[in-house]
Amino acid sequence: MRQLRGKLAPYLLSLPSWVYLLVFFLIPLASMLGMALAVGDPLSGYTMSDNFQEFVAAFTGYEDAFARSFWYGTASTVITLAVAYPVAYWIAFYGGRHKSTYLFLIMLPFFVSFVIRVLAWEFILSDQGFLFGPLKEIGLLPRNFHLLSTQWAVIGGLVYNSFAYYVLPLYVVLEKIDRRLVRAANDLYASPATAFMKIILPLSAPGVFAGFLLVFVTNVGDFVNAALLGGPGTYMIGNIIQDSYFENQDYPMAAALSSILMLMLMIAILLYSKVFGTDTIQEYAA
Repeated sequence: MRQLRGKLAPYLLSLPSWVYLLVFFLIPLASMLGMALAVGDPLSGYTMSDNFQEFVAAFTGYEDAFARSFWYGTASTVITLAVAYPVAYWIAFYGGRHKSTYLFLIMLPFFVSFVIRVLAWEFILSDQGFLFGPLKEIGLLPRNFHLLSTQWAVIGGLVYNSFAYYVLPLYVVLEKIDRRLVRAANDLYASPATAFMKIILPLSAPGVFAGFLLVFVTNVGDFVNAALLGGPGTYMIGNIIQDSYFENQDYPMAAALSSILMLMLMIAILLYSKVFGTDTIQEYAA
């Protein structure tokens, strides 16, 4: 009996996690896939079928939106990494006793609603707002200059709203780096740049990987920034899904688009992990 309990203990301890995955992931996923294959309408109802034409129509009809979403997600993730890494590095190595204060200041804007933050940037970037209006008045910017309704406004909004999600995992990893390794490199006459490239950057690879997962997946599926800071020419696939579900009430199309997006994200993450992910991290750790 004791041996039986010992064998069952790991499974019983992991049971809450499996129940959580079943209720909040597998069942919704199966429901979404089932809706993508269904035929019917909201009034008469839907029936299950093997109709895969919805997937074909979703992919071929909105390939531009898919490409645009992955372009915005990739560009915003790379820019966020370029901005967040120096900030996390400075806090971890030079923040001193004020590290918690600096992290709190970074997180402070996130106490405000996500939509309100995006609306604030819409006001800041408006053509005659307090940022561009005075610059146009004194002639530093042409009168026809505008940033709203462009891809760079959308990418900028994505970078701003994902900044903290990259700083935090980077800070956690950088904070755990043994400072004796850096001092040993300095004792061996390594320059600061060499010590950074050979020690700090490889050891911070797990934070880079974790931040990529948080930021890239979130930004590719975003629709608020494109709706408020962009225009019809900057719509992402999230906007198409939203319109299909709420405005057109085309639930099979919305489910098919969501399924394709999820599959493409899984493939992108798998490719990233193979090239820059866990294998590389293990080599660095060795």
